[in-house]
Amino acid sequence: MSLSISITEELQTCFALRHQVFVEEQGVPVEEEQDDLDPSATHLLALQDGVPVGTARIVFNGNTAKIGRVCVLPSTRGTGLGAKLIEAAVDTARAHPGVTRAKLGAQIHALRFYEKLGFTALGPVYDDAGIDHRDMVRDFT
Repeated sequence: MSLSISITEELQTCFALRHQVFVEEQGVPVEEEQDDLDPSATHLLALQDGVPVGTARIVFNGNTAKIGRVCVLPSTRGTGLGAKLIEAAVDTARAHPGVTRAKLGAQIHALRFYEKLGFTALGPVYDDAGIDHRDMVRDFT
């Protein structure tokens, strides 16, 4: 079994994965899933044996890289793919000139997952597309 995670221009593949996880599975309104940040974002695609199984995007803003739209298919959850996808996003962010930290909006149930990957929660819980989230950051020091 081979796994690869890389920057991709295959946005429709990323959108299809996101639609399956966020819209179909989690009930995010379809009109909120894609936004005007997608065209300028850096997108990552995870392939397992050549089959798309996960994606994430990174939006660069000054010294901060915002990691978002992170999803893996149900069939690959619990395999470590999510952690590898986040580490690939962090590595991509760290390599971007001037970026000193990564930020993300974590669904509340995933806070411990991100904490294990070096992120720290900050600020209040907020609603994003009907799901409770909390911001998290990881400084590159």
